[in-house]
Amino acid sequence: MKKVVLKVDFYNDKIKQKMMKTASGLLGVESVSIELKEKKLTLSGDIDPVKAVSKLRKVCQTEIVSVGPLEEDKKSTDVSTTLNSFEPYPFYYHMQPSDYIQGYYYI
Repeated sequence: MKKVVLKVDFYNDKIKQKMMKTASGLLGVESVSIELKEKKLTLSGDIDPVKAVSKLRKVCQTEIVSVGPLEEDKKSTDVSTTLNSFEPYPFYYHMQPSDYIQGYYYI
């Protein structure tokens, strides 16, 4: 898992939408976030930064700012261990056939 920060240069909303659509469609991308004031695009997932930049340069001017490992929150791992400690209660629901009125069909 990598975190790639890119500097993008866009000047209107249409180009921003194309850029976000292109970035979200890249192979291995799990999340996309953008900072509008700093004009930075952050991609996270198992991606190749060079291929990401080459695809995004077709839409707008793009530069690599940083590439690094993705920091995971420790709180999320604590929650998952507490959820796994509970055993699920088996719940069975018996479906009753619905009463149909003779001659009426639902289309």
